[in-house]
Amino acid sequence: MNIDKTRLLLVGVAFLIIVAMTAIGRSARVPTEPLPAGVEETVQARVLEVLEEGEIDRGGIMQPYQKLRVVLLDGELAGRAVTIDHGLYSLLSPESLYRAEDRVWVLRSRGPDGGDVFIITDAVRLDAMAWLAIAFVVFIVVVARWQGVRSLLGMLVSLLVITQFILPMILAGGDPVAISVAGSFVVLAVTLYLIYGWTRKTHAAVTGMLFSLIITGLLAALAVGLARLTGQGAEEALFLQASGAAINLRGLLLAGIIIGALGVLDDVTISQASAVTELAAANPDLAPLDVFRRAMNIGRDHIASTVNTLVLAYVGASLPLLLLFSIYPQPFAQTLNREFIAEEVVRTLVGSLGLVLSVPITTFLASVIFRVEAGDTGAVEPRHGH
Repeated sequence: MNIDKTRLLLVGVAFLIIVAMTAIGRSARVPTEPLPAGVEETVQARVLEVLEEGEIDRGGIMQPYQKLRVVLLDGELAGRAVTIDHGLYSLLSPESLYRAEDRVWVLRSRGPDGGDVFIITDAVRLDAMAWLAIAFVVFIVVVARWQGVRSLLGMLVSLLVITQFILPMILAGGDPVAISVAGSFVVLAVTLYLIYGWTRKTHAAVTGMLFSLIITGLLAALAVGLARLTGQGAEEALFLQASGAAINLRGLLLAGIIIGALGVLDDVTISQASAVTELAAANPDLAPLDVFRRAMNIGRDHIASTVNTLVLAYVGASLPLLLLFSIYPQPFAQTLNREFIAEEVVRTLVGSLGLVLSVPITTFLASVIFRVEAGDTGAVEPRHGH
C-alpha cells in the first residue's frame, strides 16, 4: 500500500472513530431544560453613544461608571434601544469602559416589578478571536504544509473527542478516570497517526504514550488520595455541585490531571521515537542498547526543558492568585496547604513525573520495535519527507 492510500485510510478510520465516539457521547447526554421564554436571555448589542461617564464611590474606592445607550442586535427585543448603567453592579477597570460602535453582551432579566433589567456582562471579542484563528491556520499550513494540515485535523479530532465524548460521558455519571484515559488515548493515537502516518516511529510513540498515560493515571490517583484532595478546591467545582449534576469531583480532578498531561506526552513520545529512528537509520549496526543510551541523552535534555516549561505554564496561569497571596501574606505552610493550591502542586508534580517516566519507556519500546522489525525486513526504515 503506497503512502497516499495509507493516509487516506487513516483519515477514513479517524472519521469513523469520531462518528462513533460522538454517537456514544450524544446517547449519554443529560437532558437539560431551557430557560422559560422571556424570563432571561443574553444577547449581543451595539453601543450607540455614551450618555454619561465618571466615577462613583464604592466603599471608599472610586470606580469608573458609564451610562450607555445601546441597541439590541438579537433576541426577542432585537432592534430596541435601551439605556444601561454600566458599573453599578460590578467592579470596573478603565479597560472595561466602552465607546460608540463597540459591541457588548447584554443580560436581560426580569426585575422585582416585572419590568426588564439590562446589564452589560462583557465585550464581544469573537471577531478578534476569529481573525487570530485564521492567522493561526494560515501560518500552520504555509510553514508546515501537508503535515500542518494533518496537525490541524488532529487538533479537530482532539476537540471533538473531548467535547462530544469525554464531557458528556462524565456528565452522565461515568467514571472520569476511565473515560479520560480512554478518550486521551484515542485522541493521541488518532492524531499521531494522522500527522506522522503508519510508521514504526508512530507505533513506538503510541505504545509509549499508552503506558505513560496509565502510569500517570495511577500516580494521579495515588497523589490525590495521599494529599486527601476532594476536587472541591476550585470555584468551578462548587458551581458544578450546586447544579445538581451527579459528578464525582475527585474523579474529575484526576481526569483533569490526565488530560492536562496529554500535550506534553504527545511531544515527548514522538520526539523520543524520532530520535531512535534517526539514530538507527544513521548507523544500522548499533545494538538496541546503544540506540537506547544515545536516545536517552537527547531525552534528558528534553526532560529538563519541558519540565521547566510545564511549571512555568502553571505559574503563569496562577499569577493573579500568587499576587493575591503576596498582598495578603500568610505562613507559607498554610498557603501551600490550601486545597486549590495543593491541587495545582499535585497537578504539576504528577504531570512532570509522567513526563519523566515517558522518556525511558518510549525510548526503550522504540529501540526494541525498530530493531525487531528492522531485523525481520533486513533493512532500517527509510526517512520520508513530510
